[in-house]
Amino acid sequence: MPGTPELLVIFLLVLILFGPDKLPELAKQIGKGVRQLRRASDDLKRQINIFDDEDDK
Repeated sequence: MPGTPELLVIFLLVLILFGPDKLPELAKQIGKGVRQLRRASDDLKRQINIFDDEDDK
C-alpha cells in the first residue's frame, strides 16, 4: 500500500497531466469504476457461496 508521500506524488502527476478542470470528471469516472468492480466482486462471492451451498447438500 502506498504511503502518504507516494500518494502526493501520484496526485501531483495527475494534476499536471489532466489539469484542475478535469479532476472532478476523472474522480467521478474512477468512482464509477470502483463501484462496478465492487458490485462484480459481490456478485462473484454470492455465486461462489450458492455453488458451495449446493455442493454441501
